[in-house]
Amino acid sequence: MTEVDEYFDGLDAASRDAFRRIRAIALRVAPEAEDGRSYGMAALRHGGKPLLGFRAAKEHLSVFPFSPEAVDAVRERLDGFDLSKGTVRFTAGHPLPDDVVADLVRHRLAEITG
Repeated sequence: MTEVDEYFDGLDAASRDAFRRIRAIALRVAPEAEDGRSYGMAALRHGGKPLLGFRAAKEHLSVFPFSPEAVDAVRERLDGFDLSKGTVRFTAGHPLPDDVVADLVRHRLAEITG
């Protein structure tokens, strides 16, 4: 079991399912990404660099693309979601759109691979 699986297993079912869906989308975009940790959170890593982090809070779920530019690349398509410099917050009941997750990961992957 990976560190990401262990983290997801500690969450409620709705949060776990929401994060698993996002991870599946990310792995379709970046199939060579690996589960791991980055900046103290469960994360996908590519080439040893952080690709997408996952964190659950009491009121929301967050993904961290470790890049303000990646968030900015999809910002206009995330009306109604809580965004900050390098974070996208959502809930299991109001999940991120699949195409936006894919584009967020594509943008970050392009930054990593140059």
